[in-house]
Amino acid sequence: MVSFEKSVGAVLFRRVNSKNKYLLLHYKSGHWDFPKGHQEKGENDEVTLRREVKEETGIQDIKIIPGFSKKIGYFYVAKGKERKKRLKVQRGIKIKKQVIYYLAETREKEVKISFEHVGFRWLDYSQALKKITFKNSKNVLILANNYFAKIPGS
Repeated sequence: MVSFEKSVGAVLFRRVNSKNKYLLLHYKSGHWDFPKGHQEKGENDEVTLRREVKEETGIQDIKIIPGFSKKIGYFYVAKGKERKKRLKVQRGIKIKKQVIYYLAETREKEVKISFEHVGFRWLDYSQALKKITFKNSKNVLILANNYFAKIPGS
């Protein structure tokens, strides 16, 4: 049995000396990626995005940039605590995941990572592109950066 899950994430950036610095989180599993998380029942994408960014980073002041969203999908098999939890409640351990990313800006520099993470970094575009672990997330950053470059006055 394959379970379907939807998450919402943010390509979160802040402006430093007219350059974008993108926020990447270091997940306990070892990979680097954007803040994201499960959409809860009754939430729309914006509510999920704001809640997850706050929970994972402590950042509340975010402005979603209109016109950019990118949907990615992948499969994974639950491991460790997630696997045990899923088996206990008779949920599938094979998961089809859909993540929708939005481009969002903040003026906040301070990050308070959640228990899900072991670190974070604010990186310029080229550094972030090298640090991101998964190809689909690298592609999201490329598209977001290209979109941002087309916005007048950016």
